Amino acid sequence: MTDDIGIRRWGSGNRDAVLIHGLGNSSESWWEVGPALAERGYAVHAVDLPGHGDSIALPSYSVEEMVSAVVAAVPEAPAWTLSLDPRVFDSFRAQKQWAISDLERNHPRWSDGSRARKLAALARWDTAILDDLPDFTPAPIGAPEVPSAVILADPSALVPVERAKQLRELGYTVQSVEGAGHVVHFDDFSGYLRALDEVIDR
Repeated sequence: MTDDIGIRRWGSGNRDAVLIHGLGNSSESWWEVGPALAERGYAVHAVDLPGHGDSIALPSYSVEEMVSAVVAAVPEAPAWTLSLDPRVFDSFRAQKQWAISDLERNHPRWSDGSRARKLAALARWDTAILDDLPDFTPAPIGAPEVPSAVILADPSALVPVERAKQLRELGYTVQSVEGAGHVVHFDDFSGYLRALDEVIDR
């Protein structure tokens, strides 16, 4: 474990679940999911990616450096790892200046609590991360080393149907929440929990 990475925890179950947020957010984004997983018997570890929340800013950002920082901070063999797709960042920098009214306009389905947490996360976010990511070339995705779930919006603007099929074939558990947007657990928390229950009951 490392003190450089902020971690929010819920529960003390004998199975670990790791929650990883997307760009411009923080571990606070899991404010409803973390307790729900704890109620299901998990010890939940929600990390702040470097340059987000309570984690330190890095001199420069690469996906490898971010992955290394997170891996050093979480249990070695979690029962589940859940993440939000970090690939889309072209319009993220402008969000740093957003107010509650921008969140209300862009995310009408979010609760007031979710909007407040997103606004707080944006205030603490180091947007320098965006300077280093345009050159990022994703590595080929292999089979997951720990049980890993991908819970998608349906339809998903980021993960085409064929890509979701590939992930399933590699061993990822892939579920969709109809009508939800990119931040599925903010758009439709009950739908997200239904998808999550299908994942963890397997």
